[in-house]
Amino acid sequence: MASCTLSLSTTSYSYSYLPNAKHRFPSYPRMKLFSKHRALSVSASASHSLQALIFDCDGVILESEHLHRQAYNDAFVHFNVRCPSSSSPAPLNWDVQFYDELQNLIGGGKPKMRWYFKEHGWPSSTLFASPPTNDQDRAMLIDTLQDWKTERYKDIIKSGTVKPRPGVLRLMDEARDAGKKLAVCSAATKSSVILCLENLIGLERFQSLDCFLAGDDVKEKKPDPSIYLTASKKLGISEKDCLVVEDSVIGLQAATKAGMSCVVTYTPSTAEQDFSEAIAIYPDLSNVRLKDLELVLENVVAAK
Repeated sequence: MASCTLSLSTTSYSYSYLPNAKHRFPSYPRMKLFSKHRALSVSASASHSLQALIFDCDGVILESEHLHRQAYNDAFVHFNVRCPSSSSPAPLNWDVQFYDELQNLIGGGKPKMRWYFKEHGWPSSTLFASPPTNDQDRAMLIDTLQDWKTERYKDIIKSGTVKPRPGVLRLMDEARDAGKKLAVCSAATKSSVILCLENLIGLERFQSLDCFLAGDDVKEKKPDPSIYLTASKKLGISEKDCLVVEDSVIGLQAATKAGMSCVVTYTPSTAEQDFSEAIAIYPDLSNVRLKDLELVLENVVAAK
């Protein structure tokens, strides 16, 4: 086992590195190291390139995919959605395993349903007794399901049972106190993201964001880089000086395509994805400080 020690001021952080290992070590972040045998040391006085910290919402600020799945399934029951390919007499139900695969394949709610119905056949429902056959009716079906699902998701969030993931609020406050710009970029609908942020990070933090973008604000969803490129312009910060926090390979791809460095804080549904393009990988942010992220980014820049 080779090791790398990162030194900042009087504090040292040691990370184990196992070449080609795919195992998860919950107590430690997995990091990209540039040499298996040399120590990397960066002075605290070195110039910092981190000027903006950009958070995804679902999966990063809150662990939400099981809540979205519940809301979709509730919508399918409410409208009695039945696909012709299903042998079950019950309404459509996305199980945990399938939804994990789906949400890691396609970003955004409407694209998820449109893809599914194209693959499995357009459904009958209380909206259309026979499966819709033209684009206008299909769009109406998707829009109605998504709107109802969004309202159901809001009800879940407003119930008070959902909490932010560990370390998120502290890291946001550290970045703000250090003069960094803060942004949230989510593929979800604007109304649902606003509700999540108001309830989970608080109204004061939400209103102090330097940039907030949702899926409604861009034409293409992640993994397309549009949302991060738009954020860079709104922030007035070069892409290379932005650091993105994501939880999935779709988000990681969007960030890297935008020319931004990205750290990943994975969830149970994304833990086995290929995050080789991330500059650091964490099980959560509970032990991650702003100075750790600055140090990792500095080492990446120095190695180029």
